[in-house]
Amino acid sequence: MNIQTISSQKEVWNKGKLVGQKLPLKLEEIWAIRIRLELTENLRDLVLFNLAIDSKLRACDLTSLKVNDVSHAGKVQSRAMVIQKKTKQPVQFEITKKTRVSLEKWIKSKDLLGGDYLFWSRMKSSAHLSTRQYARIVGSWVESIGLDSTVYGTHTLRRTKASIIYKRTKNLRAIQLLLGHKKLESTVRYLGVDVDDALEMSEQTDI
Repeated sequence: MNIQTISSQKEVWNKGKLVGQKLPLKLEEIWAIRIRLELTENLRDLVLFNLAIDSKLRACDLTSLKVNDVSHAGKVQSRAMVIQKKTKQPVQFEITKKTRVSLEKWIKSKDLLGGDYLFWSRMKSSAHLSTRQYARIVGSWVESIGLDSTVYGTHTLRRTKASIIYKRTKNLRAIQLLLGHKKLESTVRYLGVDVDDALEMSEQTDI
């Protein structure tokens, strides 16, 4: 069997899937998911969702967070810093009050210690939640409020707060720092701000 035959038998990973930049959540969608998680008393997912929005971390960094990354002396901090796996560079993020409250409740309810992962995996092959498991969880969140999970993903949570901040401030340098990008061009591409701004200007031009 030649290489060409083998290649033709392998199913393309993105077959039948929409590929491209994942949409960020809107404010009303954030609250719709958060309220649903609160009503169902799904504390683990509530903590994961809140922290994903606040931290703006990539999936690999979010899922491998440990207690001592966010908490010191038994108290969840208002700011944290981690070394990004992709760039090996540090990035800081804020932990808002509602996220701190849910985090403290989660840590206490599971008797987690400083070196424990915040989100452990039920799979024996991984000590913490995998990015694939996280992706499935994100899919269930967006579907629960009637959104199409094919156009949302883990990068949705990374982009959401950054997109909201940019729309309010237009400060690309601040977004670059928050996302931990080395180059401003990466931030521009990531947010798609050129397209958004161009469309906004076009919409405001009535001829």
